[in-house]
Amino acid sequence: MNPITIIIIYFTILMGPVITMSSTNLMLMWIGLELSLLAITPLLIDKKNPRSTEAATKYFITQATASMIILLAIVLNYKQLGTWMFQQQTNSILLHMTLISLSMKLGLAPFHYWLPEVTQGIPMHTGLILLTWQKIAPLSIMFQIFQLLNPTIILTLAISSIFVGAWGGLNQTQTRKIMAYSSIAHMGWMVAILPYNPNLMLLNLTIYIMLTIPMFMVLMTNTSTTINSISLLWNKKPMILMITSLLLLSLGGLPPLTGFLPKWAIITELIKNNCTITATLMAMMALLNLFFYTRLIYSTSLTMFPTNNNSKMVLHQENYKYNFTLSILTTLTTLTLPLTPQLL
Repeated sequence: MNPITIIIIYFTILMGPVITMSSTNLMLMWIGLELSLLAITPLLIDKKNPRSTEAATKYFITQATASMIILLAIVLNYKQLGTWMFQQQTNSILLHMTLISLSMKLGLAPFHYWLPEVTQGIPMHTGLILLTWQKIAPLSIMFQIFQLLNPTIILTLAISSIFVGAWGGLNQTQTRKIMAYSSIAHMGWMVAILPYNPNLMLLNLTIYIMLTIPMFMVLMTNTSTTINSISLLWNKKPMILMITSLLLLSLGGLPPLTGFLPKWAIITELIKNNCTITATLMAMMALLNLFFYTRLIYSTSLTMFPTNNNSKMVLHQENYKYNFTLSILTTLTTLTLPLTPQLL
């Protein structure tokens, strides 16, 4: 692809969520969402194979449908109240329409079916953008209108997403699909706390992005698309084994790693708001997530698959492409928990 085209595409992807976050006008927010959608579509079909084309088509149809629903809600709200922002007087049906469309954009259950398929069919670096940066714009709209949304519907979406993210990832052997189901579960945790303490949602989003970026860096370094291929890390890049294990345990929310911080804070806040059953269900489903992360660690670090060569270790030094960034982010993903008193 032409370098100038790539620069324009990445700049538009960068600006889309920024426009959405920094505006209070619903039409500008919608424009920010559309910029993100239109800019990332060329990246999805960059490989020019049937799988990428299928993934790009699924993504475009789903996101365009969600955009139509939210635009309809915005126009009807303007016709009803004469304002470009949702108010207390806004019809509840329009707010439900907006919540459904944002759930489709985020991949919350039961609107999640497109996310694992699309993530599986696209390159790793595009999958990273899809599972991190593209989540910011819809979540920022939810953050701005959370007081008007129905808490019961939000909690239903959240719990179903955590269930789907936990159960769906159990029988997967593709690393990209595992990361997609992990994303669905993490989005469920973020949305669950939205009606009670939206600042915790921002904390969870920040830590989720901090954990997902280095995990994708590890997968991109070795081009690991299946559990089988990631199990050969011990032979190719033994130093990354420990980093991978720590990242996966942190993604699962195991104390005393950083990934435990948002889960701890969210469960505490839910119990304060008399949502004990919800918090218990979420904690139980988090164990299932931890199980398939542990299975990845087992196949990566604790097993030695048969190799063709007699010498078990490849004796050559490689310059890791993401060496410095990976080390900094890994430190953050493992050692931030002691800062909890300052954060909360």
